[in-house]
Parts: sequence; structure tokens; C-alpha cells
Amino acid sequence: MSAPEDTQETFISHLIELRSRLLRSIVAVIIALACLFPFAKQIYAVVAAPLLKALPAGSTMIATDVTGTFFVPLKLTLMVAFLVALPYVLYQMWAFVAPGLYQHEKRLALPVIVSSVFFFAVGMLFAYYIVFPVAFGFFAGYTPTGVQMMTDIDKYLSFVLTMFIAFGLTFEVPVVVVVLVRLGVVELAKLRSIRGYVIVGAFVVGAIFTPPDVLSQVMLAVPLWLLYELGLIAARFVSPAKDETGRTEGSEPAK
Repeated sequence: MSAPEDTQETFISHLIELRSRLLRSIVAVIIALACLFPFAKQIYAVVAAPLLKALPAGSTMIATDVTGTFFVPLKLTLMVAFLVALPYVLYQMWAFVAPGLYQHEKRLALPVIVSSVFFFAVGMLFAYYIVFPVAFGFFAGYTPTGVQMMTDIDKYLSFVLTMFIAFGLTFEVPVVVVVLVRLGVVELAKLRSIRGYVIVGAFVVGAIFTPPDVLSQVMLAVPLWLLYELGLIAARFVSPAKDETGRTEGSEPAK
């Protein structure tokens, strides 16, 4: 009769530990935000630099909302604070789930987390240094005569965050491919056979998540395709994981 009570106590202890891990993560983000907030204006200036460089001399951005000059830099600084605290947040997540993982899962989890953060950051940098200058220069160059391009800072932030997320997730493709092969979910030969569909899908994704100009769409679609190819190359050096019975994970047991 004590089994249900033990199960309930274990469940409650897990909830308490989860709450503790979440609170530590939130505190870490708040501390990072407190340290970065004095530099909120400078942080926004760095993010706004690609657009301002593309605009004609003397052009500026505008704030159509009374509170926008305060909350827009604050939201951006909060995002940067989360990125700064992300290693600690991921550590808290890892510390919570690690006791319930098998040894082979632990060996896979840490490289996946590190590589995911790395590729996401590379995707954001690619968008900032490569895509933004080209896209903003394209839009500014097509401004009609008599029209001055003056972008609202809130809309600009939303656009930038969308592009950061789109390119960050795009650069996760090699990690996803390797994990699928490593876990035995999909065979490498199968992933190679659907290469044509992936190329078409890459351009569809580019059309959905980028501005309505061909150049921006290509600058997302082509890296997505090349990163898929990179994942296929990396997956060649990865063998599917085996469970305790020696079967490939994700495969059906023999009948």
C-alpha cells in the first residue's frame, strides 16, 4: 500500500526540483538583464546599424508609440540577457533531466545541446552580417521618389527577431539530421533519396519566413539546402545507437 505514496512523494520531489531549476534560470536572466540594461540604447544601436547604414544620409528611425523608446530597447535587452544566461539555463535543464537518461543518451545530449547553441548563434550572425545589409540595401534602393524611408523601431525589432529565429532554426538542420540518423529514426540512404524534396521545401521556407524579395528568399533557401548536405556528410560518421538489447533505437522488435 506504500507504493502509491512513494510515487506521489517522488512526483512532488520532481516538481520541487523543477521549480528550483526554473527559479534559478529566471534569476540568472534577471541578473543578466540588470547588468545589460544600462547599455540598452547601445545594444539597440548595434542591432539597428544594418538598416541605418542602408538608409540615405540624414535618415532616421521613428517611434510611433509613446512608450516605444523605452520598451523596445528593453525587450531587445531582455532577449540578449536570455542569450547571455542561456548556458546556465541549459545547465539547469540538463541537471534536471540527466538522472533519468541512459548512458548513451547522456553521451548524445551534451554534444547536441552545445552544437545547437553554436549553430543557432551562427545563423543569427549570418542574418546580421550577410542578409541584413543586402536586404535593407535592396529595399532602400527601391524607395520611390518623394518618399523617405523611416521605419518604426517596434516593427523593426519584430522583423529582426523573426529573421534571427528563422535563420537560427535553419542552421539547426545539420544537428537534426545527425540526431535522426544517430537515433535510428531515419536511415541515411532515405535522407539522401529525399534531397530533391528538401531543396523545394527550402525555397518554400524561404518564401514564408523572409521578406517578399527573391534575394532574401534565396539567401535563406540556399544555406538551408547546403546545411542539409552538411548534415548528410556528418551523418556518414555516425552510427545508429543501440539499446540494451543490441537493437537499433527506433526500430521495431523482431516478431
